[in-house]
Amino acid sequence: MATHEEKWPAGTPCWVDITVSDLARSQAFYNTVLGWEFEESTEEYGGYTNAHLGGRKVAGMSASMEGMDWPNVWSTYFATDDVDATAAAATGAGAQQTFEPMDVGAFGRMAMWVDPGGAAFGAWESRDHTGYEAHNEHGAVGWVDLATRDLKTSKAFYGSVFGLTYEDMSMSGVRYATFTPPGGEWAAGGMGDRQVGDALGPRWCVTFEVDDVDVARQRAVEAGGAAPEAPLEFEFGRIATVKGPDGEEFSLMTSKAPDSEAPTAP
Repeated sequence: MATHEEKWPAGTPCWVDITVSDLARSQAFYNTVLGWEFEESTEEYGGYTNAHLGGRKVAGMSASMEGMDWPNVWSTYFATDDVDATAAAATGAGAQQTFEPMDVGAFGRMAMWVDPGGAAFGAWESRDHTGYEAHNEHGAVGWVDLATRDLKTSKAFYGSVFGLTYEDMSMSGVRYATFTPPGGEWAAGGMGDRQVGDALGPRWCVTFEVDDVDVARQRAVEAGGAAPEAPLEFEFGRIATVKGPDGEEFSLMTSKAPDSEAPTAP
């Protein structure tokens, strides 16, 4: 088990959440595929609820609000010590703000943008809610990465806003780089060129660690999702991209050698 209950270092991916069309249906789906249990949702926060693994927060979910046209996609949030300063840096670097910095009760403070390449992302200044507490284990976030039209521009943008540094991991004609937040010792995510034929556009992609990709993929299909592509073997393990009940994309990965001791990995 990999548990992180403290505040995540600034620049580290620290939370993921999704808006869904049918909360009960999606909760049942992710319980089946990833083993999540959910808190009671409250109207005070628009029906938002936290998913848990063994009592530890792992992701957020809420039902679509009437009159609000918000896509059913997984969103990635970066930790920040000052969301207002992050907002100024992001818009100054060319991002379009979609949610201005706002308080979320005693839990924290957040904002969201679309980066210059068209990918949505958020920032989270934690208070009582420090982000995901389970990571890099079955059912929890194992990796996040950006699919971008312009890797050079994306690296410059996120480097400017969050102080990320990069290591080139390109291979076989595919450009890819991992990123590390300021002061970090391990890569916290990656970014790379969109694949040929990718019709979904620039986006932050979420990958959940599972004990067995093939089993989890089959569970996703049986629970009402889809698995349009076969699993792939790669240097660090086995991965499959699947879709949830609203057609939302996410990936499942079984690592060859998961590094559960890395404190700054998402």
